This record gives sequence, structure tokens and C-alpha cells, in this order.
Amino acid sequence: MEFFHHSVNINWMSKAKYFFGMSGLLLLIGMASWVHHGSLLYSVDFKGGTLVYVRFAGAPPVDALRKGLVEQGLGDSVIQKISDIGNSNANEVTINLQQQGQGDQALDAGKTEILNALHATLGAGEAGKQDFNAAGTTAVADALVRKDPLGLGTAAGNRYTVLAKQLTDYRDNAGRGVVANLDDLRQANATPAVIAALHDSFYASPFAIVNVEIVGPKVGAQLRLQAVYVTLYALAGMLAYIAFRFEWVYGAAAVIAVFHDVLITLGLFSLLRFEISLTVIAALLTLVGYSMNDTIVIFDRIRENLRLMRREPFPDIVNKSINQTLSRTILTSGLTFLTVLVLFAMGGHVLQSFSFALVVGILVGTYSSFGIAAPLVVAWVRWRGQGALPVRGAGSAAGTKVRTGEA
Repeated sequence: MEFFHHSVNINWMSKAKYFFGMSGLLLLIGMASWVHHGSLLYSVDFKGGTLVYVRFAGAPPVDALRKGLVEQGLGDSVIQKISDIGNSNANEVTINLQQQGQGDQALDAGKTEILNALHATLGAGEAGKQDFNAAGTTAVADALVRKDPLGLGTAAGNRYTVLAKQLTDYRDNAGRGVVANLDDLRQANATPAVIAALHDSFYASPFAIVNVEIVGPKVGAQLRLQAVYVTLYALAGMLAYIAFRFEWVYGAAAVIAVFHDVLITLGLFSLLRFEISLTVIAALLTLVGYSMNDTIVIFDRIRENLRLMRREPFPDIVNKSINQTLSRTILTSGLTFLTVLVLFAMGGHVLQSFSFALVVGILVGTYSSFGIAAPLVVAWVRWRGQGALPVRGAGSAAGTKVRTGEA
């Protein structure tokens, strides 16, 4: 399948200075943002601390929450609203408290501090009553057994356990974890007597804690270091493979291009304040492989053309190789880009950073294959003033020699 019906004849190497200029600008913007903010925005996975996911029945009162946290001495905490279009988590916020101290007690203290600040800001509830939005099925069933609103007597146990499960399932599913008013439980087939009994034992807070993540500072530092090592190991392995399969200059150019892709992606993460998490590291490794694959396709075509176009200047061979693989590049990269773009637009908050890394990585990784990696090889040949560029598998055992000529 071909994207173009006619042969393409674009002089890519004559435009190399524009590719380098654009990359330099993107790298400079990302570096400036990185320096301005002091560092990347790491998730709790890497910097340690307590991350609490809080869901509200209505629009989250972010300003009130921020003021309340400051009043409770948690001014260093970060509140982030989740406002995904068409997503059920639109009324959810995350509260991130950076870890202070060491050990399990310090970690639990961070969680307790956030919970206390939430109750102090949004209301501490009613004395002697439990928060229904924080109660489990067992607690609800025990309360119903004590009140026995259905008059079941000694046979109340199993019946109220089933009823409690029905009520908490309604809260967790239809209410997405939050019941704004206990009277809303009528929609779960709760009778007036059951609702009255619940009012005696519970109150409905305007929020619910749906998840808590706690990571110690030592673990976060170790994960950061391991993420760097994993990326460097991947690049080193690819360098060795391409150097063996082609020549070392090809491997160096490919690794520089991939390193360029990662730096630009991280720069945009810093500029737009997306969090770096473990899933983002997975996305970066994915784009490393994707970009490298596209680069190898072009290099392989260059090797084939070196055997067929021995008397042609090397830049012309590179141009022709890129043009010959352009249809394949547009089709594969275009379809993959559309997929990850939909994932970014509709995947929700959890996948937002991951999908953003893939969106940027595919765009930058595709263009760097022909705009950075290939021109670097041509620049090396010109700088060395070689009349020949050996490539394994192209022509004789000693390699095919081509003129360096201008594009």
C-alpha cells in the first residue's frame, strides 16, 4: 500500500539546517522551563509522599480546599483538579503532600493530616455518627442489625448484609463513591424505615476518599535512579546493535536522535506541568523503540541503495532512501498517532501523562529519523571528507564506497 501515487523527490538534506534549528528551539524552550521550575514535576512514585484521591458529589471547592490546607499547616501540599471531558472523574481532585521524615509512622501521619484537614475544611460531620461515604458494607450491616428497621428479629443478619451490600454498591457505582444525601438511597430500593435507621447512625459527607497512595522518599529516589538506568541501558543496547548491523556512526546518530526525542518530550512535560510517573517511563521506553525502528528502516534502505547507486553522491542516496520509505513512515506513524491521540483525548486522567508522552514521542520520533539521524550521518561523512562510507552488507566485504558530494 502506497500513500503517494507518484514518486517523491524531496531534497531532505538541503533542509537539515531547519530540522536542527527547530529541534534546538524545542530543546531550549524545554530546558528554560526545566530551569525555571527547578525540576520536573514528579509523581508520588518518584518523590515520595502521600497522594489522596478525593471525589465530590458536585464541583470540587478547590479554592476552599487550598485555603483549608494552608490553615491546617499543609501549605506545601498540591491540589490538582481532574477535569477530563466526558469522564466520570470530573468531580475528583488529588491532594499530594510531600513526605517529611522517615518510616511508616511518618507515612501514616501524612495521610492522617490530609484527612483531618479535609474534615476541618468541609465539616467534621455529626457527633456519634459515621460517614456513610467512608463506611464499608459490614459497618452498614451492623448498624441495620442494631436498628432492625424491617422488624426481622433473629433472622435479621443475612438479610441486612445483603441490603447493606445493595446500598454500598449503589453508592460506589451509581454515585461513583459519593452519596450527597442519605435520602438518595431510595433509588436503591431502600424503604423509608431503612433510611430513617441510616440517619440515626450515619451522615453523608460531601466527599469520599476513593484511593490513597503512599510512597517513602527512599523508594521514590531509587525508582528515579532505576528509571534513568533503564533508559540508558536501552540506548546502549541499541547503539551496540546498530553499530554491529551497520557501522558505529549509524548507531551513534540513531542514539543521538532518540536521546533528542526523550529530551524534547521531557521538556514539554516540564512546560505543560505533566507529572512524570512510572507509566510515563514506560511510554518513554516505548517511544525510544518506536523512533529507533523508524530510523533503522531508513538506514536499511540506505544500505540497499549504496549497493545500487555506487556512483551517486552520498546525500543523494540518503534523500532517495528517505523518499522511498516516506509512504511507509506516513502510514504507520499516522495510524499510530491517531490511536494515541484518541487515548489522550478520552483515556482519562490516569492515562493522560502516558498518552501525552506517546503523542509527542511519535511526532518527534518520526521526524527525528529523517530530520536528525540521517543528516547526522551525512554531516559526519562531509566532516571526515570521506570518499567512501563503509556499510556492512552493502556490496563487497569491505563495503561500498560512495562520493560525499553536496545535496
